[in-house]
Amino acid sequence: MKFTEFTLKEFIQKALADINFVRATEVQEKLIPIVLSGRDLVGESKTGSGKTHTFLIPIFQKLNESSDQVQAVITAPSRELATQIYQAARQIAEHSEVEIRLANYVGGTDKARQIDKLQSKQPHIVIGTPGRIYDLVKSGDLAIHKAGIFVIDEADMTLDMGFLETVDRIASSLPKNLQFMVFSATIPQKLQPFLKKYLTNPIIEQIKTQTVISDTIENWLISTKGRDKNAQILEMTKLMQPYLAMIFVNTKTRADELHSYLTANGLRVAKIHGDIPPRERKRIMNQVKNLDFEYIVATDLAARGIDIEGVSHVINDAIPQDLSFFVHRVGRTGRNGLGGTAITLYQPSDDADIRELEKLNIKFLPKEMKNGEFKDTYDRDRRVNREKSHEKLDLEMIGLVKKKKKKIKPGYKKKIKWAVDEKRRMTKRVENRAKGRAERKAKRQDF
Repeated sequence: MKFTEFTLKEFIQKALADINFVRATEVQEKLIPIVLSGRDLVGESKTGSGKTHTFLIPIFQKLNESSDQVQAVITAPSRELATQIYQAARQIAEHSEVEIRLANYVGGTDKARQIDKLQSKQPHIVIGTPGRIYDLVKSGDLAIHKAGIFVIDEADMTLDMGFLETVDRIASSLPKNLQFMVFSATIPQKLQPFLKKYLTNPIIEQIKTQTVISDTIENWLISTKGRDKNAQILEMTKLMQPYLAMIFVNTKTRADELHSYLTANGLRVAKIHGDIPPRERKRIMNQVKNLDFEYIVATDLAARGIDIEGVSHVINDAIPQDLSFFVHRVGRTGRNGLGGTAITLYQPSDDADIRELEKLNIKFLPKEMKNGEFKDTYDRDRRVNREKSHEKLDLEMIGLVKKKKKKIKPGYKKKIKWAVDEKRRMTKRVENRAKGRAERKAKRQDF
C-alpha cells in the first residue's frame, strides 16, 4: 500500500516523499488506520519494521497546531532512541507551514534551560526518556494533563531497564480520556498488569512473520573451539570488508578488552557500553553517522534503542545470556530490504542455546575461515548424530549386562567397559555445559 492512499495532511505527504517513503511497511499498513481511529493499541512486531512512523504519522495527522497545549507524549527507554524518534518527528514538522513545537527531554541535557523554555511555551509533542519527562512533570514545569495521546516505544526494553515504574507515574499524570499506544518487539508477561491498568479494550496486533528476523539476513555460525577469539575476530575483519559492522559482547569488561585489541591492530573502532558518559556517547554517535568508524563494539543494553544506518554486518562475540537479545542484535542489519550478514561465534557448550534459537525458525549456516576466505563447513549436528549413536550403545550396554552369560565371548568385557567409559564421558560433557551456562548467568551483573 502506498502512503498516498492514506488520507493525510499535505505536509505529511511531502515529508514522506522527501525521505523516499513510498510504500508502507506491513506494520504501517495494518496499524496506521487503527491509530487514526483513536483506539488503544498494542503493536508487536519484529525490530526494524517501521514502528516509529506508525505512531508519528497519526500523531501529526491529529495535531491541532493552533493549540498551546501538549497533545502527545512519547517515551523511549534510551537517550539515543528518544533522539532518533525526535529527529524523525522534526523531519515531518519541518514541512509544516505552521510552527509545530517539539521537545526532546533526555538525561544528560541542560534541565535548567529546558525549564526556562517551558515558562514561555509548552511543546505540542513531547519525546524523551521516562526519567527526565517525569522530573519536568513532577516539578510542574511540563503540563501534560491535557495530552490526548501517550506512546510507549520499546516497551520490553523499558521493562528490562527498570523504567516501567516511572512510565506508570507519567501515565497517572495524564487525563483518563486518552489514546494509549504500546509498541514493542515482544510483549513480556510482566508487562501485562501495566497494560490492563491503563489500556481500554485495546486492539492487540501481532505482526507475525515466518522468521523473527528479516529473511534478507544470512546467519553464520563459526566455532571458536581451540581458537583465540580476539585473533579470530581480527581475521574476520580482514575478510568481511563491511560498510559498517557492529560487534556485540556480553559484558563491559569484554567490550573494553576487544576494543583495545582491535584498535591496537589498526582498526577504526567505536565502543558503546553503560559506563560511557552521555556526552561521550553523543560524540561517538555523531562520529558513527559521519562514518569515522568501521566497527562498533557494544553491549546489549547500551546498544538497544540506537538506530544506526548502513550496518552491513553483525558479529556476536558470544551468544547473549538473554536469548531475546539475539533478535535485537541481528536485526541491526538487513533493514529496508537490504542484505546483511550476522556472524555468531560459538563453542560446544552453546549447543542448547542455538537449538532454542533454531526453534524460532532462525536458520544457521556453518562456516569456517580457511585460506583467506569464508567457507561452508560441516554442520554441528554431526555431534548430535554421534550422541544418538552413543545412546544406542548405552542401551546395548544395559542389554549386555542383563544378558551376561557364564561363558563370555572374547572382547565382551572390553566392550562393556568401553560403553561405560563413553557414558561417563558424555555425562561429564553435559555437566560441563550446564556449568558453563551457570557461569554465564552469574556474570550478568557485569553488564
